[in-house]
Amino acid sequence: MIPTTLGESDVAKVLPLSVKETIHQLDEFIVENSKTARAFLKLMEIPTPQNELKFHTLNKHTEVQELHAFLDACRNGKNIGLISEAGCPGVADPGAEIANLAHQEDIQIIPLVGPSSILLSLMASGMNGQSFAFNGYLPIDKSDVKKKLKDLERTSRAYDQTQMFIETPYRNTKLIETLYQTLQSNTKLCIACDISLSTEHIKTRTIAEWKRNAKTDLHKRPCIFLIHAQ
Repeated sequence: MIPTTLGESDVAKVLPLSVKETIHQLDEFIVENSKTARAFLKLMEIPTPQNELKFHTLNKHTEVQELHAFLDACRNGKNIGLISEAGCPGVADPGAEIANLAHQEDIQIIPLVGPSSILLSLMASGMNGQSFAFNGYLPIDKSDVKKKLKDLERTSRAYDQTQMFIETPYRNTKLIETLYQTLQSNTKLCIACDISLSTEHIKTRTIAEWKRNAKTDLHKRPCIFLIHAQ
């Protein structure tokens, strides 16, 4: 399970040498997008010529019955790589389906160390790292998202638990406005943007403090949002 960068950052700064060494031993990969995977492998200076690499595409369009064939090489004793589009495969990522299938067939799974936006944002947030939950994407409908936020806020307060979620980058501004309108003034909100990139911005404030401070332009920038209710 091969992690990738979270954006256009120096691979040497966010991925250990062991990841590069492992990649150099492989020529078959399960990926979300072959074009971006090829670009990543080129950055990692894979010695195998690109035309000799084999890719299996795993995304929302992949049929369940296709997955079984992806592991044929493993059944024959060969190692293959599972690459996420960004960050760590299997974490908020379709790669979890392959890992599940591998477990069923007793195929060894080796997770490699790399950046996870979920853990990095939690580390920097100052919020509870003993008890936390990642909730993925929130509902799109405004009334549904407000209800969900209220539920997450109540859960956070009841269990002293950090609640984490994401949004499609072009909807960040709208979500932030909804957060201001919905959450209580003393609830803490951390916005972690462009994690591990040169433009990284991570800040935790109460909702009241966020409202008083100048807004940061987060439009179309990848973010993770964390809340902790008092």
